[in-house]
Amino acid sequence: MPGTRYTLEVQPHIPQRLNGLAELSDDLLYSWDREVRALFAQLDNTLWEASGHNPKLFLRRVSQQRLENAVQDRIFMENYHRAMSSYNSYHREEHNANISQFLDAKTDLVAYFCAEFGFHESLPIYSGGLGILAGDHCKAASDLGVPFIAVGLLYRQGYFTQTIDGQGAQIAHYTPTNFANLPILPAQDKQGNAVYVHVELPGRSVRLKVWQAKAGHITLYLLDCDLPENTEHDRTITYHLYGGNIETRIQQEIILGIGGVRALRALELRPTVWHINEGHSAFQILERCRERVQRGWDFDSALECIAAGTVFTTHTPVPAGHDIFDHQLIITYFKNYVEHIKVPLDDFLQLGSSPGSQGGFNMTALALRGSRFHNGVSRIHGSMASHMEGYIWPQVPHDENPIGYVTNGVHVPTFLAREWSNLFDMHFGGKWRGELRNPDFWQHIDGIPNHSYWSLRQSLKSQLMDNVRRRTLVQYRRNGCSAMQIERLTRHLEPDNIDTLVLGFARRFATYKRATLLFSDPARLARILNDPQRPVMLIFAGKAHPRDLPGQQLIQTIHSLSRRPEFEGRILMLEGYDLALARKLVSGVDVWLNTPEYPLEASGTSGQKAGLNGVINLSVLDGWWGEGYNGENGWAITPHGSNYNAPHGASYDATHRDREEAQELLDLLEKEVVPLYYQRNGHGYSEGWVKLSKASMKSIMPQFNSQRMVMDYVARYYAPANQRCKILSANNGAAATQLSAWKKKVAQAWPQVRITRIDEVIQEIKTGDCLSIRASALLGGLGADDVCVECLLGTTSDTGEFTVHERQPLLATQRGSGGEIHFELDLCPTLSGLQHYKLRIYPYNKLLAHPFETGCMLWF
Repeated sequence: MPGTRYTLEVQPHIPQRLNGLAELSDDLLYSWDREVRALFAQLDNTLWEASGHNPKLFLRRVSQQRLENAVQDRIFMENYHRAMSSYNSYHREEHNANISQFLDAKTDLVAYFCAEFGFHESLPIYSGGLGILAGDHCKAASDLGVPFIAVGLLYRQGYFTQTIDGQGAQIAHYTPTNFANLPILPAQDKQGNAVYVHVELPGRSVRLKVWQAKAGHITLYLLDCDLPENTEHDRTITYHLYGGNIETRIQQEIILGIGGVRALRALELRPTVWHINEGHSAFQILERCRERVQRGWDFDSALECIAAGTVFTTHTPVPAGHDIFDHQLIITYFKNYVEHIKVPLDDFLQLGSSPGSQGGFNMTALALRGSRFHNGVSRIHGSMASHMEGYIWPQVPHDENPIGYVTNGVHVPTFLAREWSNLFDMHFGGKWRGELRNPDFWQHIDGIPNHSYWSLRQSLKSQLMDNVRRRTLVQYRRNGCSAMQIERLTRHLEPDNIDTLVLGFARRFATYKRATLLFSDPARLARILNDPQRPVMLIFAGKAHPRDLPGQQLIQTIHSLSRRPEFEGRILMLEGYDLALARKLVSGVDVWLNTPEYPLEASGTSGQKAGLNGVINLSVLDGWWGEGYNGENGWAITPHGSNYNAPHGASYDATHRDREEAQELLDLLEKEVVPLYYQRNGHGYSEGWVKLSKASMKSIMPQFNSQRMVMDYVARYYAPANQRCKILSANNGAAATQLSAWKKKVAQAWPQVRITRIDEVIQEIKTGDCLSIRASALLGGLGADDVCVECLLGTTSDTGEFTVHERQPLLATQRGSGGEIHFELDLCPTLSGLQHYKLRIYPYNKLLAHPFETGCMLWF
């Protein structure tokens, strides 16, 4: 129809008896409190779905009559009062005693920086795994009472929403967000004024507004440059998550890193631990150094102090995944900034140097050099990262350098289906929520009757089928499918069709995740899926980055396959993957597939979300599944080729690997997965399947939840960083200055260090005897107290791997006539039989956060 269409939103008056709804809508606690979200759905489920599960938007559009009726509805009011009571009790909780032994809530504060946060679909400032992990980290920190704040960017258009057209092409849609619909408020200083800060970009200053979001006990601060005071171009810097060109990327990272620090200062917040979650915010290191340099510190001492209180988590398993900026671009943006931190330009550029990035500034390298506590996100990834970033510590063996790991976990209240929560309440009482990190407690799952367990799993599948049917109807009708075609494509999606084995694959579509591995033998797959006695369905979902054309081609390939006659209705490629769809999939499918190229899966958490809902994992032994699989809780594909046993630098044929792993995947499906599911007893369910499903839940729930993850960070990273920074900051940084000077002395002297044995090398001794080891060292100006000379005693495996059983120092005894220093050890082995030992020397200072952080080490 012709004419202008004007918008008018008629907003209700919230009845006084329901005033708490506004408070609930302004606290992201709703993102993990299903009881709160259920209130809004109970008021008007159709509007709840139409508003994208956004409580704030919902309250602006719900009808006045619905609210008035709710006040008179006894059941609703009981639910409302119960939710408010639970909400208020949560906020009255004292800080967890487990936390107080590591951090003091009155004086300590962790600041967590990340480019994206995936709390809930109603706050669209996330793209995928990194953001959802960051959201889960914040939620667990709130639950545990960690003194914690988070810092990110407020994207006007966020990440794209996805549709898939009739040819399988991914279409990216960017929709501006009305900030009034988000659970955020302008941040205010202690005087009640809105907080603004500035960052300098070439030739101008950009003004940033600071917003805040309440999330339980913690606060999330978000930076926004879409302000009228900024130029039209600068207003768009924070429009898109991971959008724009390389200049947009560096501008966003300056705003996040430098602007984030300035925002916290303007709010008078003083973090004692700074956590850089991936390298995007690493420029914060420079800003914190600048602050100290402005107070009279030299840059090197400032960097030592800043690094001592900084934790860096890398999530990137491939070199191409790191942000590397051209030197000329860095100079353009930082030539004036360098003057403020009083460091030569070449030294500044060296902070971001890494092999293979000649002429480039690597943000991961900056984060590593500006932190003293570093970790990957699974055991396998930690090992990968220690090799990939080993250039920071060139003489230190990779397995001993300072990069450790904390395996990711997921937030149970967010991703555990409400039906499971209710069942646990019935069988265990409310105490199960306090036992998330107790493996022994979860053995009680065996006490749940098998028929009840199976029935609940089938009920969740029914809900999924209904949800998927509604989604696909929208998708197919929009794409112009005929009624007959839609009937063929959706004929297996009736909610009562729950006796079909459903496999799920949902994640970011990148080539290394090998979404099409299952289709290596289409004829065999078709036979498996279409067995009339044992039918199987495959559900795919996921986005590819708008610039990742190969990833988008994978979506198109699966869509094309799903339209072939033998796969129609058996294979579905869903559009619009987000947190809401993820929650349905990870609780409703029977089997969760994951087929990454080993060892490129840093962690992966979707399988954890599925596993804690009783879904069984079938995955390549990579990322978290390398730790999670125990032989009794799912199925594993052992990576083929020599790369599994020697993942770092080993060569293998990728085509052969893919062929062998695809064959193993189809073998497992045909010979183990499908038969077990359909092996029914007299009561209509598979006892073997229930046993495996329970084993999945029992093993994954306590080991891979985000409370365990955050406690690992608190105990192993936050507390040591907190203490180390306090030591180096005391007395105006006296210890930091001392450590900086010592490292300079080591760097100058180390090339001249020489050490040799001066004893006779003996290869046999009797039990009870000791071996006298003597060495002579020229230390190039270092003293005996500046080094550690060490003997490593151990055994060697059949493959030649040396395993250390004990370490003993050689003690300085005297100085020789030529200035050399003698070191001695009487080695009395505790082992019998054939063994081996090695000798080495490395710099040592009690102020070091890690004994090998200098990267210097020589072996005899």
